[in-house]
Amino acid sequence: MAFSITNKTTMQESRESNKIDIIEKTTKIVGDIVSKADFRIDGNVEGTIITTGKVVVGEEGIVSGKITCTNSDIAGLIKGAIDVSGTLSLKSSAKIEGDVIAEKLAVETGATVDASISMKGSKKMTALPSSEKQEKTA
Repeated sequence: MAFSITNKTTMQESRESNKIDIIEKTTKIVGDIVSKADFRIDGNVEGTIITTGKVVVGEEGIVSGKITCTNSDIAGLIKGAIDVSGTLSLKSSAKIEGDVIAEKLAVETGATVDASISMKGSKKMTALPSSEKQEKTA
């Protein structure tokens, strides 16, 4: 019987870890969201979204604020900042206005990006001092 209880708990935890929270297109949320779940946003969110999961913004979805997540697929509008520790995928209908920080970035043709973009883990290039730039002659 102990095995049966353990098995039920494991199945419940498994279902919860695969849970996707959906914000429907008729829904507007004002405030901060902190979660471990994946999100699909087809409605309107004004505030901060922080999750260790994935955030998907559908074509009709609008987020005004900041998103911090592991991975993200954007087909709608982001006004603000998005910080993705993994892959950010911008679909052809995506519109980004603000700041983008991502480990990896995939942009489909047609996506509109009016943002500063920083890639995590990339090395910043520094200019050589002027004395090293000059060509030395013999």
